[in-house]
Amino acid sequence: MSTTRSARSTAASVALSYVLFVFVGVSAAVGGVLLPAQIRDYDVDMATIGLTFFTSSAGFFLAGSSTGALVHRLGTRWSLVGGGVLYVLAAVATAARPSFVVFVLVQAVAGYGVGVLESVLNAYLSQLPSATTLLNRLHAFFGVGALLGPALAARLLETMEWTAVWWVLAALAVPLVVAVAVVFPRAAARPGAATTEPDDAPQHRPGLLLAVLRERAVLLAAVFLTVYLGVEISVGTWAFTDLVERHAAPELAAGYAVSAYWSGLTLGRFVLSPLATRLGLGVGQLVGGCLGAVLGAVAVVWLAPTAALATVGLTLLGFFLGPLFPTAIAVVPRLTTAAHVPTAIGAMNAVSVVGGSALPWLGGALAGGVGIEALLPYVLALAVVQALVWRGVARRMAPA
Repeated sequence: MSTTRSARSTAASVALSYVLFVFVGVSAAVGGVLLPAQIRDYDVDMATIGLTFFTSSAGFFLAGSSTGALVHRLGTRWSLVGGGVLYVLAAVATAARPSFVVFVLVQAVAGYGVGVLESVLNAYLSQLPSATTLLNRLHAFFGVGALLGPALAARLLETMEWTAVWWVLAALAVPLVVAVAVVFPRAAARPGAATTEPDDAPQHRPGLLLAVLRERAVLLAAVFLTVYLGVEISVGTWAFTDLVERHAAPELAAGYAVSAYWSGLTLGRFVLSPLATRLGLGVGQLVGGCLGAVLGAVAVVWLAPTAALATVGLTLLGFFLGPLFPTAIAVVPRLTTAAHVPTAIGAMNAVSVVGGSALPWLGGALAGGVGIEALLPYVLALAVVQALVWRGVARRMAPA
């Protein structure tokens, strides 16, 4: 009976994790739609409003760095509740339309709250059976939210101020936080272990983050995620410009092509990991196949003579890129000890933010200085580095 109850509890927490990641995706995606209204409201330029990117990223980085400490001290449930509460407070503060300085600073709190939710959920699912499939689904649901968010924000902006979107986000977050407090176990479950934290569970030790960062396998995995986000976001950010300038594609068609890229990313996370499991393929074969397909897809986008063929390449690129990030998270328990997993995943999430901001910026600077023709060779070079780094990660993985 207790085993059945435990299985039901785990199933409920996994389902709630998916709902939370839909919400995280919505929250991440509405920002771009709100920027023009915020620029007009605060009477600032694009460079100034861009300060929110840095404060939000700083909060996310801090969240990833502190995830291990939070999980060891508070457990899974209360770490998630704490991150959710901070997000609600930041959402309410933003919705109240504070001064611009406060608005910029509050985004650090929102970034921290979202960062805690992401890192803790990744750590929780990584220690469950079938972690690779669970994590691919988790990140696929982020994509679902990212597809829904812009439409939701645009619809609200037709009749309301931009602050209304933040009121809606705060209202949606509150019942999710309550559900977390009811459904989630106190600590991350370990295969074959109970879903509640024993009284003698290891507590967070000072210097644990530094100890984890000294582990070569974890560092390589962090570099892999950093380069991965450089590829993903560089393509997502600059593919529209590439299609318009190199192929003279109509802007509407270029916009649809970028949507196809992001849809492919989401679909790949839903499809490829379960398919690999059904075919009896291991993680190494899944990732290796995806990395090879990514290199081929980038080459297609680069060398395609028409916008239509480039769009096919972009869709395939997103499809095979999709599983790489969640699968890299899923193998963390094979790269370090169980006690280090939350800290390692948090640190990897934190470091990956650098790749998600610096590498797309470098791609844009290169395209601006040399020409848009330099973008795809740059992405191809990143994809090659990504494949090489994965070889180092794979060599250090313990047997499944």
